[in-house]
Amino acid sequence: MRISELDGKKVAIWGYGREGRAALAALRWRLPGRPLTVFCKEDEVADLKAHEDPTLVIRTDADSETLSAFDVVIKSPGISAYSSPKVDAELNGVTFTSGTALWFEENSGAHTVCVTGTKGKSTTTALIAHLLRAAGERTALAGNIGLPLLELLDVQPPPDVWAIELSSYQTRDVQRPAVAVVLNLFPEHLDWHGSEARYFSDKLSLITAAKPGIALLNGEDARLGALNFDPGMKVQWFNTDEGWHVRDRWIMRGGRAVIDVKFLPLPGRHNWVNLCAALAAVEALGIDAVPLAESIVNFVPLPHRLQRIGERDGLVFVNDSISTTPHASIAALDWSPGRGTAILVGGYDRGLDWGVFAERIAADAPTAVITMGQNGPAIFERLKPIAASAKFVLRESTSMEEAVRMALEALGSRGTVLLSPGAPSFPRYKDYAERGKHFAQAAGFDPDLISQIPGMGVR
Repeated sequence: MRISELDGKKVAIWGYGREGRAALAALRWRLPGRPLTVFCKEDEVADLKAHEDPTLVIRTDADSETLSAFDVVIKSPGISAYSSPKVDAELNGVTFTSGTALWFEENSGAHTVCVTGTKGKSTTTALIAHLLRAAGERTALAGNIGLPLLELLDVQPPPDVWAIELSSYQTRDVQRPAVAVVLNLFPEHLDWHGSEARYFSDKLSLITAAKPGIALLNGEDARLGALNFDPGMKVQWFNTDEGWHVRDRWIMRGGRAVIDVKFLPLPGRHNWVNLCAALAAVEALGIDAVPLAESIVNFVPLPHRLQRIGERDGLVFVNDSISTTPHASIAALDWSPGRGTAILVGGYDRGLDWGVFAERIAADAPTAVITMGQNGPAIFERLKPIAASAKFVLRESTSMEEAVRMALEALGSRGTVLLSPGAPSFPRYKDYAERGKHFAQAAGFDPDLISQIPGMGVR
């Protein structure tokens, strides 16, 4: 469905976060003066009223009945596609779409590289944009990374390539990317998707339903390796000996050593694998990626992703607030292994199993684990039986300030305080960025200096 097809229909926007605001601006740009309804939260009403738009109806009562009064509803990604009132309204004949779906309809000929995965997708997408720009390609960096596609609806001149990050909420809205990258698959967002199987299915729709020119996959991911592909699909792999991979702290292209990881601004093997994915994606576009690898030394890492925010009194503070799964917290510990680290974990409880994290702690324990947030007590109880034998300090906190204080007490005068929650930030925080800023503030640093994402937009 294109935006022009909304003309003459009863249309609502459901959700007024950044995606909802982008949708409103796009419709006002393309369809000025058309009646439009926005369903928002109570604390967003004043912002919408400030538009002083007589054709705009503002409502806070999104339910099956109110949504069913519309022909088309543009739904924000964070609202589940599998629960009421969306499902009920759909049964009543309402068509649901999204900003991502509208953008792809409007830009069917765009040269896109679409990236998804349970972890690493933001960094990988930013790396792809960085490499393409180093190659002289006019490139857009947008999507789930923090810039809705509809904010770049009518860019002139159009970019040569679009580097687009997609969450599992958005992958079913994509059409025919030139390259579709899937980094890895771990259980996540089960509350939104309803089941682990549906989460994986939605993620993989980027290659099973979007009909990409090339599907680029991680050769070390067992779930991806077990897939049966359409015989007509062109599949390429990274993280294999034949392609881009990491070996002995070198980024390799096949048997050729390309760049020593000591020169990279990205900590941890998982980030080096992300770089391999980005190099492989650029190569899939027909560009020689080997001479571009050196440009990565100038890459500015994204905030809230193993971000070193400062050092104080012999202690290093690292912000990995983007971490929303136990696997992500494990990856953070692999970057900062063993003694000398106090890790802060916990947040919104969405039912994920922390057993794999407990196994990692039992095998190679940090100095301390500080639990916090809604699922903090459950994580604490899961780790309590192994704390004595694995010889690590285990504490349960009730606030970020208390968690940082407990970490400092456990470490003394030397070590790393690592925020890697392994859980979503809400409802305590608006998003992971707000959580990361709170950590910086609790640690004694300026929170406003840590959150800028470089390279967004078109350049």
